[in-house]
Amino acid sequence: MSCIIHTKGLTKTYKRFEKESGLLGSVKSLFNRKFVTKTAVRDFDLEIQEGEFVGLIGPNGAGKTTLVKMLTGIIAPTYGEISVLGYYPNKLENGLKTQYAIVMGQKSQLFFELTPADTFLLFKELYGLSDDEFKRNLTFFVEMFGVSDLLDVQVRTLSLGERMKMELIVALLHNPKVLFLDEPTIGLDATAQRQIRSFLQNVNKERGTTIILTSHYMEDIISLCHRCVVINRGEKVYDGELSILLNQFQTHKKITVNFEQPSDIELPHEARIIENNPYKLSVMVSKSKAQDLMGMFMSRYSPADITAEEEDIGSVIERIYAYRKEETI
Repeated sequence: MSCIIHTKGLTKTYKRFEKESGLLGSVKSLFNRKFVTKTAVRDFDLEIQEGEFVGLIGPNGAGKTTLVKMLTGIIAPTYGEISVLGYYPNKLENGLKTQYAIVMGQKSQLFFELTPADTFLLFKELYGLSDDEFKRNLTFFVEMFGVSDLLDVQVRTLSLGERMKMELIVALLHNPKVLFLDEPTIGLDATAQRQIRSFLQNVNKERGTTIILTSHYMEDIISLCHRCVVINRGEKVYDGELSILLNQFQTHKKITVNFEQPSDIELPHEARIIENNPYKLSVMVSKSKAQDLMGMFMSRYSPADITAEEEDIGSVIERIYAYRKEETI
């Protein structure tokens, strides 16, 4: 495998204008403007090999989207080295633009008044695809998603999940070497999320497409990524195997119990209550205690439903960051 994405000391800073509130503050700002510098990404080193499926995880405002935007040339870094497929992304050279694609869960590249079939034909011309290549790729992706019956309906009439499938097909029509995904499953129901994950797994394995994924859904990362990069406050705080990260830092489970009748529950002291009312109880408990606690709920209280979930990404990252700070003291 060869390294196709490389950054060293990559940094992006912004200047923000700040003023005092009210009319007087507005007048003062006309003569004495105050700016605050915010660092979105700081001294970021990264190497990604061809064919990898890498998860970028971090809380809101951590710098994930800013990093992706620099890697795709949408914004320029303030300083530092950056190379994607041998190109400097912000030059926006055609040689690079034809080799990558980006899908952002909250932004669409589809035309809502057109049908998906018309949109695909438009992108065929934009990328200069031959008729044979276009038909071959479109058939492959349409069959993989099972959306042949949706090709001739207006995009605006599609559900969010159906639209996201079309977004992915548009992005992959030209066989990009690298696919950047920024929250592709945001707002989707569980069924649509599973379909998207299965599709991305197949694209990565069968086509060898290098995929960089940012997501707040831990299930996305666990299902798809062998390697993950954790970002917090613009800095890289972890880069390595996902399994090692989870074994060391994802130490708790969230257990949620629903009752048909009002119930008064006695909890062990190690369980931290998240939500508690007569019909629903959510607690956080260490993984080692989770199975025993679920067994206790089932045997004593006969709940209508009980679920166990992994900790969210934010909690894991806070624990990693706290651990890193202790190491440096």
